[in-house]
Amino acid sequence: MCDLPGISAEWNELANDFKELEITNKTYQEKLEELDALQKKCAKHISHQRYRLGIISRNLRGLKKKETDKTSIEDLENNILKRNAHLYEIEQTLPKENGVYLKIILGNVNVSILNKEQKFKYKDEYEKFKLVLSIIAFIFSMLNLSVRFRALELGYIFLLVWYYCTLTIRESILKVNGSRIKGWWRAHHFISTVAAGILLIWTDQETWMQFRNQFMWFNAYISVVQYLQFRYQRGVLYRLKALGERHNMDITIEGFHSWMWRGLSFLLPFLFAGYIFQLYNAYVLYQLSYYPSSTWHVIVLSMMFFILFGGNVTTTIMVIPDKLKERVKLQYRIMSQSILKKRKFLEKEEGSKKE
Repeated sequence: MCDLPGISAEWNELANDFKELEITNKTYQEKLEELDALQKKCAKHISHQRYRLGIISRNLRGLKKKETDKTSIEDLENNILKRNAHLYEIEQTLPKENGVYLKIILGNVNVSILNKEQKFKYKDEYEKFKLVLSIIAFIFSMLNLSVRFRALELGYIFLLVWYYCTLTIRESILKVNGSRIKGWWRAHHFISTVAAGILLIWTDQETWMQFRNQFMWFNAYISVVQYLQFRYQRGVLYRLKALGERHNMDITIEGFHSWMWRGLSFLLPFLFAGYIFQLYNAYVLYQLSYYPSSTWHVIVLSMMFFILFGGNVTTTIMVIPDKLKERVKLQYRIMSQSILKKRKFLEKEEGSKKE
């Protein structure tokens, strides 16, 4: 049984622990203030560096027409490019302001992730989120193809609205934290959110019945492509991360990414088949817009699917040449790394033999 002296002794021991907690918390707050001051100082230095680099670059462009020493000018330009790249890497370690979209949604809440491991974890969670929702979407599509129940249809479409809306927020957070996702792929999800919203309010009548099954098959196919992308991306992204070739915040979307070039021949047909399916959706909806019972939803959705098709195909085709060059560079880097490792291994072997 506990007695009063024993409880008093425990309280005194706990009081000493609490004093240590107060001291630790005070140190923590001081370090936070120090960190904030250092972050502001770094940001100021980066702004100063970029301002001076801009002046030097302009002066060099003027000298190109007058000076004959082209080699020295080119060396300086290369050094400026390297410095800008280095400044970008430093900037990724500092907190950033939210973009307009995040300010509207979240206000001025700081969503910057400063720890590299935490950045990768957030990006990995984003990919898992997409995978889980793709599986759920596939199941919903199959259920809607099996039974005709309006509440199930609306529940599925509402899920799509929520999913795409959540993606736009998550991708904006990734963008703040250094993701190099192209503008079109973010716009793709904004358009998809609006399209899903229009589908949600599309009344249950003849035109919807004509398009319903096609739409469910389309989403089932997209879910399968998402799964293929996730499976491939996991392996390749981790390998490239281990080689130090990719940024931690690179992500997958309904299109191409910088990591997807080893399995190019495998994924291309699936992706372009999805794009063609979008074009077919636009065509069918355009035909349905001539029905007497057609509403404004039909023609607007037709235009949206056509925009998605055009944007996806155009962006993918524009990205391919650059990424093929990156693939060649990556092969040379991997070869050089393997040669370097072999040299180090041989040097160690020779050193051990001499001993």
